[in-house]
Amino acid sequence: MSKKVTFFGTLAVFGFLLGVISGAIAAEIPTEHSNTSTQRTTQFRRIEQPLSNKVAVTLGGLGLIGLELWWFKFNKPKSQKAVAADGGIQEVAVTVDGGYEPSRIVVQTGQPVRLNFFRKDKSSCLEQVLIPDFHIAVDLPLNEVTAVEFTPEQTGDYVFTCGMNMFRGSIEVQESNTG
Repeated sequence: MSKKVTFFGTLAVFGFLLGVISGAIAAEIPTEHSNTSTQRTTQFRRIEQPLSNKVAVTLGGLGLIGLELWWFKFNKPKSQKAVAADGGIQEVAVTVDGGYEPSRIVVQTGQPVRLNFFRKDKSSCLEQVLIPDFHIAVDLPLNEVTAVEFTPEQTGDYVFTCGMNMFRGSIEVQESNTG
């Protein structure tokens, strides 16, 4: 809870400082002093805005900053634990459509894993899946299920990516429950 309070407090202070700085910069705009009757067209003239416009723009900007921070920092990836199927193989279906769904997969050590990738996205970036820690590079045909099998021996987090390293997912390998 204190992290949220700190975050929103910092966000509010940041917005306040931006407002003060922009007001100070706007106040430094030189006023036009001329003794001639012609006006200079190269100077900007300050246009006063109602307070409601200033507040609306500030709140809108803070909202967008908050949304961006939530998206990149606090948005939890969808996770799925592998289900042991026939023959003790841990199996997960992964949909490839603008990314990987689920993007986080939990498996156990010492048991074979089968990831069934179903590619719906026509993007050339998602034509391939790479799991570098297991030396796997597999092409994913469009609208077909492609099985990728491996057996993790050590616990840890392992990354899988598209062929261009733009879309990512992770495989969390946990200690096996069986003795």
